[in-house]
Amino acid sequence: MADDALSKKEFETLSNFRYQLRRFLRFSEEAVHSHGLTHLQYLLLLHLKGYHDREWATIGELAEKLQSHHHGAVSLVSRCEKLGLVYRMQGRTDKREVEVHLTPEGNRMVERLARLHRDELIDSAGMFSVPGVNDLKRAK
Repeated sequence: MADDALSKKEFETLSNFRYQLRRFLRFSEEAVHSHGLTHLQYLLLLHLKGYHDREWATIGELAEKLQSHHHGAVSLVSRCEKLGLVYRMQGRTDKREVEVHLTPEGNRMVERLARLHRDELIDSAGMFSVPGVNDLKRAK
């Protein structure tokens, strides 16, 4: 067995983590769909509400948070805008930027969905405390 080969325990730990993560993501997908949104629309609202030190973000910042391309974030913002969840403003300090803000309806929706997600995490206490995660070796 090579020095950098993973042990059976490491495979089990990684598998368990992915399983628990997928269970939470499936819960999330079902919760947001029951409220008429896609998971990406919810993530956009969540990232706006949860942006550090402010409750708006630029398209570029949202693309980074969503790990998407700029044009993908623009398209997602447009879809949310049509639903009345967000609105755009010209940047206050840099007029080339576009700020994306929650509407009152977007704020209500993200509050409702975030509460469901928080409660699911609380109910699943320890779900992401994957036994053995500290035992994983780093490849050199």
